[in-house]
Amino acid sequence: MTGPGERPAVSVIVCTYNRADSLRHTLTALGAQVVPPDWPWELVVVDNNSTDHTRTVVERGGQNVPQLRYVFEPQQGLSHARNAGIRAAAGKLLLFTDDDVRPEPNWIQTTVTALEREQADGCGGYIAPDWETPPPAWLTERFFGFLAVKVDTRPYLIEHPGQLPFGANMAIRRRLIDQHGDFDVHRGRRGNQLASGEDSELFTRFLAAGAKLVYVPESRVHHRIEAFRTRKSYFRRWRRQTSHNLARTLGVPARRRIGGIPPYLVVQTLRAGARALTARFTKPAPEAFAQEMILWHFFGTLHGLWQDRHQPIEPPVGTVQAVSTGPADPHAH
Repeated sequence: MTGPGERPAVSVIVCTYNRADSLRHTLTALGAQVVPPDWPWELVVVDNNSTDHTRTVVERGGQNVPQLRYVFEPQQGLSHARNAGIRAAAGKLLLFTDDDVRPEPNWIQTTVTALEREQADGCGGYIAPDWETPPPAWLTERFFGFLAVKVDTRPYLIEHPGQLPFGANMAIRRRLIDQHGDFDVHRGRRGNQLASGEDSELFTRFLAAGAKLVYVPESRVHHRIEAFRTRKSYFRRWRRQTSHNLARTLGVPARRRIGGIPPYLVVQTLRAGARALTARFTKPAPEAFAQEMILWHFFGTLHGLWQDRHQPIEPPVGTVQAVSTGPADPHAH
């Protein structure tokens, strides 16, 4: 599906799994990009073992894209798919977005221009929520990190975990991947299993290596938030499954364990439960639910540690090793 021509300077990578209809809107938005004629770019769509009509959508929906590559990645998992996209990409600049996102028409040009202007190694951008239904009153901006929404309006140098980009809108110079490795395949969404942290782990590794990373608010995309993702049941499942994954990949520090679980973690869980119960009757709805989310973090962590005792996994060589002893940052999406 890729025609002859100049080696693309920019590769846009979109990974997808059984979201053909949503992907169609993403491809339409990418086909409408306004890019100078002397800026070669390509689109790499990675089909992560979809069973729907994804390939047909790609073949029909990428007609306005200068160069298009379709890659089928049978190994289930977002990190596997993103790594396959990186291997297939020809550009020196790698731009990432998702199959439920619509980049604005100047997204490529704005993102690349900002990277060059700031002489940065990577960046993240503005991610506006596109609500399928109006969000409930409790779903305030404090929960946007769980939805991969980022609405900061001022540019800044990325220096700590709360500032790291989300995969819906981020860019990386290929040399960073070549020097410091790609996505940790033990992290990230796997099929319908919610998990996260693969993008934040990658950028944390880059920061540790001294890379310059910036946030660029003029690089804008619109992230579709389906109605089911505004329900508390979704947030509970996201927090539990994500913390489960983090516990298995990072572990927690402990000298003494019972059944693979440190006793102090049980105490912290009980305290979190007491705070959540108290908040339910004494705090405003957003604060009460934030306390409940901390409790679900501990539930996921305990389950992950218990499972890892029976089925341990080994983190790949070269990834950052850290510990998870408190509520995972929602920005680590």
